[in-house]
Amino acid sequence: MTTTMIQYPTATDFARADIDGADWSQVGPLYQALLDRPLKCKGCLEGLFLDRSELDAAVGQSYSTLYIEMTRHTDDEDIKAEFLKFVEDMEPKIKDISFQLDRRIVQCPFVDDLDQDRYGVMLRDMDADVKLFREENIAIEVEDTKLGQQYAEICGDMMVEFQGEERTLPQMAPFMQENDRSVREEAFRLVAARRLQDAERMDEIFDRMISIRNTKADNADLDDYREWAFRSKHRFDYTPETCQDFHRGIREHAVPLMHAMNRSRRESMGLDVLRPWDLDVDPLDRSPLRPFNGQDELVAGASRIFDRMDPALGALFDTMKEGDSLDLESRKGKAPGGYQSDRERVRRPFIFMNAAGVMRDVDTMIHEAGHAFHSMLARDEPLLSYRHSPIEFAEVASMSMELIAHPFLDEFLTEEEAGRARRQHLEGVVSTLCWVATIDAFQHWLYTHPHHTQDQRDIYWLELQGLYGPDVAWDGLDQERAKMWQRQLHLFEVPFYYIEYGIAQLGALQMWLMYREDPSRAIELYQSALSLGGSKPLPELFEAAGLVFDFGPVTVARLLAEVEAELAQLPA
Repeated sequence: MTTTMIQYPTATDFARADIDGADWSQVGPLYQALLDRPLKCKGCLEGLFLDRSELDAAVGQSYSTLYIEMTRHTDDEDIKAEFLKFVEDMEPKIKDISFQLDRRIVQCPFVDDLDQDRYGVMLRDMDADVKLFREENIAIEVEDTKLGQQYAEICGDMMVEFQGEERTLPQMAPFMQENDRSVREEAFRLVAARRLQDAERMDEIFDRMISIRNTKADNADLDDYREWAFRSKHRFDYTPETCQDFHRGIREHAVPLMHAMNRSRRESMGLDVLRPWDLDVDPLDRSPLRPFNGQDELVAGASRIFDRMDPALGALFDTMKEGDSLDLESRKGKAPGGYQSDRERVRRPFIFMNAAGVMRDVDTMIHEAGHAFHSMLARDEPLLSYRHSPIEFAEVASMSMELIAHPFLDEFLTEEEAGRARRQHLEGVVSTLCWVATIDAFQHWLYTHPHHTQDQRDIYWLELQGLYGPDVAWDGLDQERAKMWQRQLHLFEVPFYYIEYGIAQLGALQMWLMYREDPSRAIELYQSALSLGGSKPLPELFEAAGLVFDFGPVTVARLLAEVEAELAQLPA
């Protein structure tokens, strides 16, 4: 499929190109003008949608820029102050005026005259947001965001002294792949002990988050925050019960496969038991994979992979080499994790990572590039809300890239090393599905037991580890294991965002199987579906990509059988 790149205008007659989306004195009057605009026909509504999209894009880009800079420099007080100023001053105003606009739109007498095939998804989402909105929740959401920023700051400050050098925690990842078991153990214990130093602060932050999220649900007259989260995330196509079916499928099919992989690993390593520091090392005592050295090599190798996969994708990726679109290497004062963020007005994505030279960094690069492709393929959509798909499908875009890239890993590795990397990745898919079920089940419990204590929280986490965790001995590390959930930033910063990874992983496995049978068709459907953005309901987006929207036990069993068969064919 050939992708036509359109130079989309960055301004409309309504919102000028240089407007500061973080300045209420500039954007506030324009929002008020939209709110006061006469609506005499469906055409008036359509014009309102377009003008609002560009204004929302300006505000969204300002927030994205501030967030990007805050995560790049968690130790810069001026940058932090600018981010918090937006959160405290702008976000409440934006949420209030957005609610007023949404309410006016859904109550407009001409809304039923609109083309429902075109506007149905957007109107459905607006209606849900209007019904959920409570003015008293605006201040609560500001506090939640500020608490998330505190979590990021604490994580960004975590450093350890190892082998005579001060290192970030992401920079410790390569040592977990060292063949010397004593080095791995020392690195693991050092990182775990450093996390425990802030465990009490993390618990205090999380207790406050739980409390205010429960209050949000109470204010909206809902049973619990889980119900609030499902409505706010527009989960129209699945329920908590559907998620529990996923959990059951993982327990029945993924966990036994992961334990079988653990047994094979233990036997290959000649160990009586596996310890937590034995899971990332090569089981046959081969040198760790070190696929690149520095950001330039990572970008160059990824570019070659995408160009071989499909020249159109390669061209899209290469546009990110310019315009400050990549910040990939770990350093002190940088927030943990990785993400892709959209800068809505200029319609250029940004990728953030903490690369340390390990194979997982290549997977992350390819993963986040998949998100960037999604953003770029949908950026010609005039309606801002349709430039983004539901996360359950957005993650298909990224996870599919990781699997489809398998034949091209020789851009970073020898063929023997590439075979090892493919095995590692597929085994990682299995363990990731188990981890997703763990985190999702944990969140369901957290918010349906709103008055739990810190001890009860840790005890339930340990129960889930017994159900979904690897076959590993934690002797002498009970406290470290009980607090392991604190490393998952989603629990703090984006609550109830995690089941999406499980749903998407099953979709990505379907795309991988299709690619093995017919690469051209798979890439064509991939790009075509991504270009729809969020303009269709979730099941239709999966269908457009040639995938089945289902994540119950039957689907889990079928796809993991394919993974198991592939693993049997790969060299150890």
